[in-house]
Amino acid sequence: MYRAITRQIEVTVEPNFMPERSSQEKRQFFWSYTVVITNAGKETVQLKTRHWIITDASGRMQEVHGEGVVGEQPVLGPGERFEYTSGVPLPTTSGFMEGTYQMVTDTGEPFEIDVPLFSLDGPDGKRVLN
Repeated sequence: MYRAITRQIEVTVEPNFMPERSSQEKRQFFWSYTVVITNAGKETVQLKTRHWIITDASGRMQEVHGEGVVGEQPVLGPGERFEYTSGVPLPTTSGFMEGTYQMVTDTGEPFEIDVPLFSLDGPDGKRVLN
């Protein structure tokens, strides 16, 4: 599991290689990843947008920007958490993802929180992140 804490908001990510959705012949490899966002702070916050940086094993980078996550813009009061699972395909057997979520407090103050850098490990095994 990978973890980052920004402004008392914890983001954990658990990636999972999915061989049943992957194909060596088609050079398409698929991972699911489960994200848990926990508000350990004292103010209510809402996730507004996401920004992902996805890098495959060849060094090709793709950036993804969008509203919310999995079609939602969750509101998290103090002590609340939001969990979702999404997925990503790559043309290589491994890669990395990282990103940020744009949040806003209930008083309208915008801020960003970090999504930890996490490894997308393929069938060849886990790698160590520096």
